[in-house]
Amino acid sequence: MIKPKRDRRNQSLYFAGEGSFTKGYFDSPQDFSRFNGTLKYHGSINNTSTLSATLTAFTSRWNATGQIPDRAVESGMIGFYGAIDNTEGGKTSRHNANIELQSNLDNGAVWRNQLYYSKYRFELYSNFTFFKEDPVNGDQVRQKETRDIVGYNGSYQKEYFLGNISTETNAGVLVRYDAVNNIELTRTKNRTINTNELMMGDVNELNTAAYWAQRFSISKRLDITGALRADYFTNCYNDHLASAVLTSHSTIISPKLNINYRVNDNIQLYLYNGKGFHRNDTRVAVQQDGKNVVPPAYGTDLGGIFKLGKKLVFQSALWYLWLDQEFVYVGDEGVVEAGGQTRRFGLDISARYEVIKNLFADMDVSLANARALNIPKGENYLPLAPRFTSVGGLIYRKENGWNGSLRYRFMDDRPANENNSVNAKGYFVVDAAINYTKKKWEAGLAIQNLLNTKWKETQFNTESRLQNEPASVSGIHFTPGTPFFARASFTLLF
Repeated sequence: MIKPKRDRRNQSLYFAGEGSFTKGYFDSPQDFSRFNGTLKYHGSINNTSTLSATLTAFTSRWNATGQIPDRAVESGMIGFYGAIDNTEGGKTSRHNANIELQSNLDNGAVWRNQLYYSKYRFELYSNFTFFKEDPVNGDQVRQKETRDIVGYNGSYQKEYFLGNISTETNAGVLVRYDAVNNIELTRTKNRTINTNELMMGDVNELNTAAYWAQRFSISKRLDITGALRADYFTNCYNDHLASAVLTSHSTIISPKLNINYRVNDNIQLYLYNGKGFHRNDTRVAVQQDGKNVVPPAYGTDLGGIFKLGKKLVFQSALWYLWLDQEFVYVGDEGVVEAGGQTRRFGLDISARYEVIKNLFADMDVSLANARALNIPKGENYLPLAPRFTSVGGLIYRKENGWNGSLRYRFMDDRPANENNSVNAKGYFVVDAAINYTKKKWEAGLAIQNLLNTKWKETQFNTESRLQNEPASVSGIHFTPGTPFFARASFTLLF
């Protein structure tokens, strides 16, 4: 990264670049490559306005082993890091331009205007079911699109008094337009031969929104914030296979209410309530004429932040989330399945403790219960919804000299289907890092999966058919998690 010194006009220019390549840890080489670049300018236009402009670029390509079935590993057909179809993989790129003007108005308000543009390309080859649909050529699918995104965000923020009550207004408008050209879902063989066209077309999406939030500081201890947001969607799908153009329109209003209460300097309580929505795929939205495609979601959080002594900070929250409709996108079929109403509730706990000077211990724990509604008990589990997760560890931090960390990640077993007869196995993984930092340079060693645990990163209960099987079989399919991996680094600081 290059960061020139600021000049007398309070201007700065940053540039950063990164490139990486790896063959990966799979039996079939991943040949993953990635390149990133960022150029950012920030400066004052006059005494009241500042301008920020950013250009970023990202490109990547890879081969993949995809999801593999438990039964293929258990039978010895392939290894834990093996593949059924090693021609999976893909490539993607994204180029972004962003410009933002912040102006301080004479009345004390802050007015922000942001314009952005993104060019996104995506091509992915996957094979989830192997030979279930096409016993001769296999079930590999290609998902491909080129997307142009342009948008505007504008906001107005001002603090003032209404009598003796301090208040703040935050209002804004948002506009985003997506033009997705030649969106494609086809069945392929070895990435080169098209065997069947499933969906071909162009997608155009427009989302406009406006919001207003008002915070009232009733006293030095109590803040109440009410907000309202309105979203409008226009969806258009030009179906190349059916030679038809379908459009739809949807609107949703989302209110929110937040309450913060400071008991004292060591205890802060909060209650957050709000309505949002679950956005559906354009290709489904147009088929339903925009009806029931932005179903509401209602959520609430009740929690607090507690400072216990000088070294311990504790935070806890009870939460609840209700969805009017849970959508599941089936990528290899190009359809969205409606899952009905669902509800989730749980408890999140976080703790931060300074063991000794510069040594900190932390732990986050999340307990959750997720169920489908209006479904008989015992058949209403939400597949792959986490039940118990935790992250934490030790961090030793100094500005110069030795720094390091020892961290863990834990995921408990969770249901993989609706009746919990199939489980996705959990994992416990430990990572470590050590660095030596000086004013002009830093050297470090990072280790993923310090204990070399065999763990499954993603898991799905999928029905598939291997080439030598007479019929399809349902069971866990997974991608293996990273084994023991060490990476050394050396950084020059300018």
